[in-house]
Amino acid sequence: MIKKAEFVISNTDLRKCPEPDRPEYAFIGRSNVGKSSLINMITGQKSLAKTSVRPGKTQLVNHFNIDDSWYLVDLPGYGYARASKTAKYKFQKLISDYILKRENLYCLFVLVDSRHELQKIDSEFMMWLGENAIPFAIIFTKADKLGKTNLDKNISAYKKQLKEVWDELPPLLISSAESGTGKKEILEFIYSINNQEQAEN
Repeated sequence: MIKKAEFVISNTDLRKCPEPDRPEYAFIGRSNVGKSSLINMITGQKSLAKTSVRPGKTQLVNHFNIDDSWYLVDLPGYGYARASKTAKYKFQKLISDYILKRENLYCLFVLVDSRHELQKIDSEFMMWLGENAIPFAIIFTKADKLGKTNLDKNISAYKKQLKEVWDELPPLLISSAESGTGKKEILEFIYSINNQEQAEN
C-alpha cells in the first residue's frame, strides 16, 4: 500500500516535467469519468487530486510522487464538449506530446464509465495508443453504481466490442472510488510492472 503521496508539479510544458528517473503511471479518460476521485482512492488521500462537479477541471499535467519510487500522473480529460476549439487543441497537443515523448511512462490507465457502452471517442483514443505502441490498461469506474449482474453484462458487451478490433485485449480492471473496489488490484498491477522492470535491469 502507498505510504506517501505528495503533489510535485502542474504544468503545460513537457520540458518542465520532473526528471524521468523513475517509473511513471498516468491516468486519463473522458471528462467526468471519476479520474480525480479514483486517484484519491488509490493513494488514500481525500484531496490529493482536485475533484469538481464541473467536467473538464483538470487542464494540466499533474505529477504526484509516490513513496519516492514512482510517479502518478493526472492528465487532462478529453472530450469536454464545452471547451473552445483552441482549448481542445491545446489539451490534445499537451496529452499527445506527453504520451508520445515521456520516456518513463510505463503504463497509461484509460478510465471508462462502467455504466456505458464503448464510446467512439474512447475507441478512437485506444486505437491511437495501439498504433503508437503505448502500453495501456482499461479501468472501469463507478462500479458501485451498478449491481453485479448489470456490471458483468456491461463489461462483457464492452469486451465483445473491443474484440472486433483488437486481437488481444489490454488488461481490464474494475474500480469504485466510493467503495474502494479495485484499489488492491490496480496497485498490484503497478507494482508487478515495477518489479518486472527492476528484474530486467
